Amino acid sequence: MDGPRDVLFVLLPSVVLLDVAGPADAFRNAETQRPGSYRLRFVGARPRLNSAVGLGLCDLEPLPSQPAAGSIVVLTGTTGKRIDPDDPDIQCVLQWLRSGAVAGSLLMCVCAGSVLAAHGGLLEGRACTTHHDFLEELRQVEPRARVLDNRIFVEDGTVFTSAGVTAGLDLALHLIGRQLGARVAADVARDLVVYLRRAGSDPALSPWVMHRNHLHPAVHRVQDAVARDPAARWGARELSAVACTSARNLARLFAEHAGCSPLDYVQLIRFALARQMVTQGRLDLERVALRAGFRSAQHLRRVWSRWEARPPSALRGRDLRAA
Repeated sequence: MDGPRDVLFVLLPSVVLLDVAGPADAFRNAETQRPGSYRLRFVGARPRLNSAVGLGLCDLEPLPSQPAAGSIVVLTGTTGKRIDPDDPDIQCVLQWLRSGAVAGSLLMCVCAGSVLAAHGGLLEGRACTTHHDFLEELRQVEPRARVLDNRIFVEDGTVFTSAGVTAGLDLALHLIGRQLGARVAADVARDLVVYLRRAGSDPALSPWVMHRNHLHPAVHRVQDAVARDPAARWGARELSAVACTSARNLARLFAEHAGCSPLDYVQLIRFALARQMVTQGRLDLERVALRAGFRSAQHLRRVWSRWEARPPSALRGRDLRAA
């Protein structure tokens, strides 16, 4: 798409700040890494409101009559035991949702934002979730939805719903990974010092952040260098030069702090890059292998089976089909 993608946060009085701040900072961080990718906007039924902690939020834009195609519309949660559809501010947002204004957008619901979407008629027939305090309310408001318990987030077509507060950050990372690639999402997660959770069909932990839960600077320096250019010539000599130590000592440091060998880590990151190219593009496997740093497609297949049970053909163009 031309120009940055709008991320519209729809705010209501008594909004939970973490529902907003977590995803907003993830998208902001992604924008710094990929300039021109996202533009954050904050909209509401009125230009000023107070958050749940009493902090005033001002200069909100009015609800747009028609967000740009491909926008991400974020419905956030509020404090209270239920969403009151008779509240004037909520009525204004519901009228906007029911008008079809968000039809060309991705809908991202955080916490009780899912209940708001249900009142707006946007969850009929869809799988969804919300904070555990609102699950029964969600079922009552939209009995035709398939409400899933104990889920961090649920994806159903262009509608994404998440559980409470911090789960909105997990969902934002998932969308960033879908749109900008797993490497960008992993970099954002690392900058925000959070784990990168994945969708149910993906590995529980992204290869880009595996073996990095440590504090050793030399090991991180090597891992950063490999992640920046996985296809480079990474032998024991090159890796130890980055760490400014001997190959033998680097192997000892990796075993102690990362739980793997330096060359195993190189193979893992090359696999992650190859998997990304397979799911997000249409290159044949031979070209994928060479661009990721493998000797051949046969070599890639041997390494692939260490971390992924499904063959490359099963994931071919998956993210293109889902976009």
